[in-house]
This record gives sequence, structure tokens and C-alpha cells, in this order.
Amino acid sequence: MRRSNLPAELNRFVGRTAEQAALTALLGTSRLVTVVGVGGVGKTRLALRAAAGAQKRYGEGVRLAELAPLRDPDLVAYALVESLGLTDHTPRPPREVLVEHLAERRMLLVVDGFEHLVESCAPLVRELLAHAPGLTVLAVGRRPLRVAGEAVFALAPMGEADAVALLAERAAEAGAPVPGAAPACVPVGSAAPGSPDLPDAGTVMTALEPGTEAVRELCRRLDGIPLALELAAGRLPLLSVEQMLHRLDDRFRLLTDGERGVLPRHQTLRTAIGWSHELCTPEERLLWARLSVFAGPFDLEAVEYVCGSRELPPERVLDHLGGLIAQSLVSREDTPAGPAYRLLDTVAAYGAEWLAALGDTERMRRRHRDWYMGLATWCELEWFSPRQPEVAARTDAALPNLRAALDLCLELPEDAHLAQHLAGTLWFAWVGCGRLSEGRHWLERAVALESGHEEARLKALWVLGYVSVLQGDGTAAVAALHECGERARSSRNALAEAYATHRMGCLALLSDDLPRAESLIGRALDSYRELGELNSNVLMGQVEVAMARAFRGDLEGAVAICREVREVCEERGELWTRAYALYVLAYSAWTRDAYGEARELLTECVSINHTFRDLVGLVLAIELLALVTVSEGDPAEAAVLQGAAVPVWDTVGIRLFGSEAFDGPRALCEQRAEEALGAEAFGVAVQEGRRLPLDAVVERALAARRDPAAGGPAADAAPRPFRTAGSARVPGTRKPAGSPTGKGGEAAG
Repeated sequence: MRRSNLPAELNRFVGRTAEQAALTALLGTSRLVTVVGVGGVGKTRLALRAAAGAQKRYGEGVRLAELAPLRDPDLVAYALVESLGLTDHTPRPPREVLVEHLAERRMLLVVDGFEHLVESCAPLVRELLAHAPGLTVLAVGRRPLRVAGEAVFALAPMGEADAVALLAERAAEAGAPVPGAAPACVPVGSAAPGSPDLPDAGTVMTALEPGTEAVRELCRRLDGIPLALELAAGRLPLLSVEQMLHRLDDRFRLLTDGERGVLPRHQTLRTAIGWSHELCTPEERLLWARLSVFAGPFDLEAVEYVCGSRELPPERVLDHLGGLIAQSLVSREDTPAGPAYRLLDTVAAYGAEWLAALGDTERMRRRHRDWYMGLATWCELEWFSPRQPEVAARTDAALPNLRAALDLCLELPEDAHLAQHLAGTLWFAWVGCGRLSEGRHWLERAVALESGHEEARLKALWVLGYVSVLQGDGTAAVAALHECGERARSSRNALAEAYATHRMGCLALLSDDLPRAESLIGRALDSYRELGELNSNVLMGQVEVAMARAFRGDLEGAVAICREVREVCEERGELWTRAYALYVLAYSAWTRDAYGEARELLTECVSINHTFRDLVGLVLAIELLALVTVSEGDPAEAAVLQGAAVPVWDTVGIRLFGSEAFDGPRALCEQRAEEALGAEAFGVAVQEGRRLPLDAVVERALAARRDPAAGGPAADAAPRPFRTAGSARVPGTRKPAGSPTGKGGEAAG
């Protein structure tokens, strides 16, 4: 895990030197500090700057959890799990996962934008602090959490010198230097990382030029609120300071019956935002209102579809979006999925009010939902293609908006079938990208509804069963898959029935009922072939049959299947299932003493699984890599890798699913490493591995390159986890025919 997930600063941090020092000092004496203040006062920016500066105090680093995009209080714990970079496959409540993970760690957790979720956030923070003595929480919101021990840091607007400096800095960035504020004199409380130090705020304006008093008056009229100042700076290329003052005065008189200086600060910000709104073109105002339906970052394609209309042609959306960016109303950021945009929370709230006044909120929320349902459908199809990594990145970036779409579907009774369809369509995000726990949350809520649309319900049921199988919850899995199978037969939905049968076979495989697993999955594969279904799930079924055959002693037959799967994966550019096929092939290489080949296959396997956050595949590969390592003659490193697998299994669920078959490589490695090292040295190496962060484990596994001819006990002399026997054909293991559409999408149900 990276030490920090704090976003990079996009521009200079101006002023606030005293506040930053005070907040940093407070973090040294209090385990819960809450920065409170009016909207737009700069709470988040100051908190992130203080957190970055305090990183060295915390051995496990600093993590940021952004709660503003959430609407469902039940998702607060999931958002914190996500922010910590955890992947938990178990059916445990996320609160339990958080408590266990943080219990012995020294970490700073920044929780931003919690005020609308305070009823669920406050008890969670209280519980985490009680069970994790090394945890410090820096909360950011418009109200305190009201948790015992909380130190409230009330952030006031900027002082005059800082306010003028900020206005000057942002105006210069916009290409409009402010009279009386030469760029060379712009103060910066502390330079951005890697940039040279600049003068402190107290050194600004030593020589006032004509126009400085007007600048100061503008800053006073805007109450030193940073967001209001940045909005004003975005207008300076078009208006003079005097013109801006005149326009603000007009709005202030409207709101105060002509009395000057009596506006409360929250009203000052609303006035500044409203004034910026008035200065926008009609098209920019309309776009601003419509953008308020997005949660978190969004891309240009989404904006063009959701916000485009006859009044706002899609081909003109980019120009109007650029106008909002130039006025500091929308921010641009780079993500692994490409450029993205974000509407500032306070600005979004104003836009939402405007959208409601237009009577267009419901329609725009539905358009937003439709776009993200379309995106999910595209991602499901493209998961079985060379674009798998892109799909994973896009899904990750779109997660806040996918959650918002699911929320709307569950909110409207007539859209229950859409909730079931969307939760089922996202199976690849839940299973392939390490979000089993959250996926189960949405799937259970969706199937609890009667939608009247059997096809959507069936898909949600088999996906729920699949998720429950991988979580080790056999009871829930059987319930969902039995219902899916029965309803599929009643409605003559052969494809959904095949998926239910397949996942029952998967459950049998993890339960060591190998003949039943081979029979059920083989039957499902026959149905897939007859129906023309070809996708990652189908190929994974073939790998599961290969595992069952290997566990029963037919390693030769298992290898033949996995070579065929590998060939199809290479043709289609599929990586996720390929990694599981490589796992079986690597074991085969180990049995032939081809340790170099086995290591090469496993390092590719580790890399793929880590990319997709698939901990099941990752931990299986690490344990087999440990066996290869001890066979190469390095029992100490093998023991470290075994130790590193233990905490990963804790997040996956029952170690090796409680399966004696899957436990074979681990048990053999432990036996050989302990014999070579002695019990005490073996235990020390295992503990060293247990302390390694996951990213460090992966880096270690990928960096190691060993001599295939290295010494160590010969594989033939050691007991084998799997026996080798003759090959016999398994039903459905021929290469499936392409789907009728040629796209091979996961269309089950």
C-alpha cells in the first residue's frame, strides 16, 4: 500500500502560514481533530496541506477518504475501506475489517466532507479510535463530529494580506495581474513540494501601487473567503476590480436593503457564487446546473451525453465546460482512466438548487443513471478484450457515479429491475476488481425487491451466489443459486440456469467435493457451448475444471485444458482468467523441476492479479511461488512469502477456503522450509513476511529472479500435493464457439 493517497496540488498553496502551523501542532496532541468552517473557506486545502506535512509522524502514512459524493450512509465504512487500499473478500462487516486493519497501525486518516453523513460517520470514527491507539483522524466538515476527545479547529476566512495575495496569485494564473500586486511579491505560506520557497504573507504589498485599495476593498467585500476570491480572480481577465466591486455592491444591496457590511459569511459566499452565476453565459449556467447531478469526477463523454440537449448541443459542451473551468467553477484532474472534471461541492449545491428551480432534477438524474448503466454494460462487454485494464481503471474512476446510479434505481420502485440489472452487470467490478463486500451490499438490496423482470433478477441472483461463494458463505451462496436455478428452469432461461449450475460447481470445488465440481461445471460448459456463450466466466469455468482434475490426480489433463484457455485468452487479449490458467501451468512446471519456467509464469500471474486487485488469485500465486522458491534452495525467502500470504488470506476469508486440495502447495512448502531452517528461524522469517505491506510483497515477488538450476531437494523426491494420472475428456472443455454477436459479452440472465 502506498504511504499516501493524497492528491497532488494543482496550484500554489497561498498564505495560511499561522493556521497551518497551528493545525499541525494540534495533530501532535489530539487524536481527533475536526476542521470546521463555512463553505469555501479552504478547509480541505488546509487539511490536506497539514496532513502532507505531518506524514513523517505516521509509520503507515496518510490516507484520504472523500465522503462528499456518498448519499447512502451505509457506504461510509466501505468508502473508508476503499481509501485504505484494502480488498476484503470476506462477508465480515466493513467496520470489523477497518478495526482489525488499523488496530496496530500508526496512521493519519483524513475524512473529508462528512457533514451530511455525520450520524453514521461519528460512531464509526469513535469505534476506530477506541480500538486503534495508533490512529489519528483529521476530519473536515461544516460541523463537528461531537465525539469524545475531539479538538475542533475553527477555520476563519483569510486575513487581508493573505486574501490579497491569493487574489493576485489566482488572477496571475488566469492571465490578469491585479493592480498593486506584482507577481514577484505573491506570498506562499509554504511552497508546493519540490518548488522553491517564496516570501511569507507578511512581506506582501510593501509598496502599494494605484488600485491597491480597490483590491483590498474587493477582498473585504468577499470576506476573505478563498473560494469567493478564486471565483473573482477567474473574472479579472474580463472585468476590472472596480467593475467587480460595482456588481457585487448591486447584489449586496439587493440582499441587505442597502445596508452595507451586514451579510453573514455563508451568505457572502452564496452571493459571490450567484454573482459568478450571473456572469456566466446562459449555456454555461445551464451546464452548471446539469453538472450538479454528478457525484465525484466525471469525463467529457459523460457530460456530453447527460448534459447535452437542443439548448446545449453536445458538440458545444466542451467549449462551455472550458468556460466554467476558466472561472474556477469546475476543476480538471488527471486519473488513470484519463482526464476528469469535478464540480466543487459548494458550487454543485448552488447548481442543484438552480436545477430544481428549472424543474429538471428528476429527468437529469435519470439521464445520469442511463449513462452509467450504459458505461457498465460497455465495461462488461469489454472486460473480455484487450481493454481489461482500461475497464478496471474506468470502473474505479466511475465508482461514485455508479453508486449514485444504483441509489436512484433502488429509490424508485418502478426501477427495481434496473437496480438488479446494474448490480448484476457490475459482476466484473465486484469479483474481478476486489470489491466483493460492496458488491454483495448492492446485490442483496437489489434482489430484496420484486421487480417483475425475471431476466434482471436471475442475473443478480447468480452474481450474488458467485460473490457469496468467493466470500466463503456457502449458506448464502446455495440460497441464491438454488433460487436462480429454480426460477431459470421455470422461465426456460437456459443461460441463467447454466450460470447457476456453474457457480454451484465452483462451491463444490472450494468444498473439496471434486467429482461433483467437475460434473456441475462440465454440464454448465456444455450449455455455454450450445448457447454460443464465450467470455471470461466461461474460460474461468474451464480453469476450475482443470483445478478439479489436477486435485484428483490428472495433471496432464489439467494442463491441456489450461493451455487451451491460455491460447483463447491470448487471442482475445483476456488477462484476468489467463492468470488463473498460468497458476495451473506454473504448478505443472514445478513438478517437472522447471523452476525458472514456473517462476516466470507466476510473476506474470502476480502482476495481473495485483493490477485487478484480485486477492484470491494473488494469494494462491504467492503461496505457489513460495513452493518454487524453497525448491530452488532458498527456504528463508520461501518462509517470508508464506508469512506474507497469511494477512492476505485474512482479508480473503478462510485460508485456502478450508480446502485440503488447495492447501497442498502451502503445506509442502512449510514442511520443506521448516526442515531446512529449523522451527525457530522458520518462525522468524514467517513473521517478517506477515509484517510486509501488500505492495512490498508484490514488489518482492516480481523482483526476485532465481537460477532454474539452483540447488534444493529434487521435486521427484518430495511428496506431491497433486498426483499425476492419465487424461480423459471433460465435458465442455473444447474451445467454446463465439457468441452469435461475435462479442462474447456476459449476457447471462
